[in-house]
Amino acid sequence: MRRVLLALLLAAMATSFAPARRERLTVAPGALRVGLVFDIGGRGDKSFNDAAYAGLTRSQRELGIDAQYLEPASSEDRESALRLFAAQGLDLVVGVGFIFSSDVNAVARDYPTVRFACVDYAPMGRAIPQNVVGIGFKEEEGSFLVGAVAGLLSKTHKVGFVGGMQMPLIERFETGYKSGVASICASCDVLSAYAGASPEAFKDPAKGKAIALSQIGKGVDIIYHASGATGRGVFEGAREGKALAIGVDSDQHDEMPGVVVTSMVKRVDVALFELVRRLKAGQFESGMRLFGVRDGAIDFVREGPHASDLPRDVVGKVETLRKELVSGERKVDVTR
Repeated sequence: MRRVLLALLLAAMATSFAPARRERLTVAPGALRVGLVFDIGGRGDKSFNDAAYAGLTRSQRELGIDAQYLEPASSEDRESALRLFAAQGLDLVVGVGFIFSSDVNAVARDYPTVRFACVDYAPMGRAIPQNVVGIGFKEEEGSFLVGAVAGLLSKTHKVGFVGGMQMPLIERFETGYKSGVASICASCDVLSAYAGASPEAFKDPAKGKAIALSQIGKGVDIIYHASGATGRGVFEGAREGKALAIGVDSDQHDEMPGVVVTSMVKRVDVALFELVRRLKAGQFESGMRLFGVRDGAIDFVREGPHASDLPRDVVGKVETLRKELVSGERKVDVTR
C-alpha cells in the first residue's frame, strides 16, 4: 500500500512540473545521483543559476555522476521539486539560492537518509539538520575588489550600488563594495538603492533601469549591481546614461560589451563541484561551508578580452589587494 501511495504522489508531483524544464544530463548505472533545483530566473540567467549549472555539468563530466535538474514553474514549487528528487532516493539534492533554506530544512527532516545542500544557505537561527550542508560565500571579498575598481575608474567620484531584495545577504555585497571604494578613493560617495523587499526584486529589469538612471542623474558614472535579472535593466540604464557597470556572480561582459568593464565572480560552480567531489570520496560533512578568494571561489574578471576595458594599472592595484585577502593580511569588515 505504501508503494502505491508513493507512486501516486510522485505522479502527481511530476504532473505539477509540466510547465517547467526537467532534464537528466546522463544516465550512468551505479553512479552518484545528484539532483539540482534552480532558483527564480532559472537556467539561462547568465548569473547565479548558470554558475550552478556549470558546476553540475562539470561534476557529470569529470566525476561521472548521474546529474539531473529541475526548473520549477513558480516559486511555490520549490519544496515540491526538492521532494520529488528526495523521494527518488538521490544521493544529493541541491537547492540553488537562499530562498530554499527553509524548504531544504523541512524536506531534509522528512528524508533523513538523503543528503541535501543549499547554495547561499541561511541558518535562520536554527540548528542545521545532520543531512544538510549549507554553502556560503564571502561575497564581501569580491565586492571589495570591484569596489576598488570603481573607485579607481570613477571620474566624478560618485559610484552606485543596486541591490535586488534588501536582506543581509545582499547587504554584504553593498558593505564590501563600499569598503573597497573607500580603500582607494576616500573622497568618493556611494549611492545605494534596492529594487524591493521580496524575491521578485531579483527579476525586475524595469526597476533596475530606473534606479540606474536616477543614480546617473545624480552624477554616478559606474554602477555595481547584485540584483539577479534586475541587473539587465541596470546595464541598459548605464548604456543609456553613458556610464559604466560592474556585473555580479558570473562574468557578465557579454550582456553589455563596452558597458560592463568587469564582474565580481562568485564561483558557485567551484563550490558545487568541490561538494560533489568530497561526497564521492565519502567526505560529506553537514553544517556551513564558506568559500572565498582564498578558495578560488570569489574573484573579479581581470584577464582576457572581457577585461580589456580595465587599464593595466587598475588591474595591478586591485590585484595587490586580492593577494592581501588571500594571504589573510587584509580582512573585509561586513558590519554596517
